[in-house]
Amino acid sequence: MSTANDILDNYQHLIAELRLVPGSKGVFDVNVNGELIFSKYDVDRHAHEGEVLSILTEHIGPDVPKYHDK
Repeated sequence: MSTANDILDNYQHLIAELRLVPGSKGVFDVNVNGELIFSKYDVDRHAHEGEVLSILTEHIGPDVPKYHDK
Protein backbone atom coordinates (compact mmCIF):
# COMPACT_ATOMS: atom_id res chain seq x y z
CA MET A 1 0.00 0.00 0.00
CA SER A 2 2.91 2.41 0.39
CA THR A 3 3.17 2.75 -3.39
CA ALA A 4 -0.50 3.73 -3.64
CA ASN A 5 -0.05 6.16 -0.75
CA ASP A 6 3.06 7.68 -2.38
CA ILE A 7 1.16 8.22 -5.62
CA LEU A 8 -1.90 9.71 -3.92
CA ASP A 9 0.14 11.92 -1.59
CA ASN A 10 2.03 13.42 -4.52
CA TYR A 11 -0.37 13.33 -7.47
CA GLN A 12 -3.93 13.16 -6.12
CA HIS A 13 -4.79 16.32 -8.03
CA LEU A 14 -4.13 14.48 -11.33
CA ILE A 15 -5.77 11.12 -10.59
CA ALA A 16 -9.31 10.42 -11.69
CA GLU A 17 -9.12 6.74 -10.80
CA LEU A 18 -6.71 4.47 -8.92
CA ARG A 19 -7.38 0.74 -8.87
CA LEU A 20 -5.63 -1.96 -6.91
CA VAL A 21 -6.28 -5.28 -8.60
CA PRO A 22 -5.18 -8.42 -6.77
CA GLY A 23 -3.39 -10.87 -9.02
CA SER A 24 -2.02 -14.36 -8.70
CA LYS A 25 1.59 -15.34 -8.06
CA GLY A 26 2.58 -11.96 -6.60
CA VAL A 27 1.85 -9.92 -9.71
CA PHE A 28 2.67 -6.24 -9.20
CA ASP A 29 2.19 -4.08 -12.29
CA VAL A 30 1.69 -0.33 -12.41
CA ASN A 31 -0.12 1.06 -15.44
CA VAL A 32 -0.69 4.73 -16.22
CA ASN A 33 -3.36 5.42 -18.83
CA GLY A 34 -2.89 1.91 -20.19
CA GLU A 35 0.91 2.10 -20.33
CA LEU A 36 2.93 -0.28 -18.15
CA ILE A 37 5.50 1.73 -16.20
CA PHE A 38 6.57 -0.94 -13.70
CA SER A 39 6.30 -4.73 -13.67
CA LYS A 40 7.62 -6.94 -10.90
CA TYR A 41 7.67 -9.78 -13.43
CA ASP A 42 9.87 -7.83 -15.86
CA VAL A 43 12.46 -6.80 -13.26
CA ASP A 44 12.17 -10.04 -11.25
CA ARG A 45 11.79 -8.22 -7.93
CA HIS A 46 9.39 -6.00 -6.02
CA ALA A 47 9.77 -2.25 -6.36
CA HIS A 48 12.17 -0.55 -4.00
CA GLU A 49 10.72 2.10 -1.69
CA GLY A 50 9.91 5.20 -3.72
CA GLU A 51 10.87 3.56 -7.03
CA VAL A 52 7.39 3.59 -8.59
CA LEU A 53 6.85 7.21 -7.54
CA SER A 54 10.16 8.13 -9.17
CA ILE A 55 9.20 6.32 -12.39
CA LEU A 56 5.78 8.01 -12.37
CA THR A 57 7.35 11.44 -11.83
CA GLU A 58 9.67 10.84 -14.77
CA HIS A 59 6.77 9.54 -16.86
CA ILE A 60 4.53 12.58 -16.37
CA GLY A 61 7.40 15.05 -16.62
CA PRO A 62 9.25 17.40 -14.31
CA ASP A 63 6.99 20.37 -15.10
CA VAL A 64 3.96 18.79 -13.41
CA PRO A 65 3.80 20.02 -9.81
CA LYS A 66 3.30 17.58 -6.98
CA TYR A 67 0.19 18.06 -4.86
CA HIS A 68 2.03 19.60 -1.92
CA ASP A 69 3.88 22.03 -4.28
CA LYS A 70 0.65 23.47 -5.74
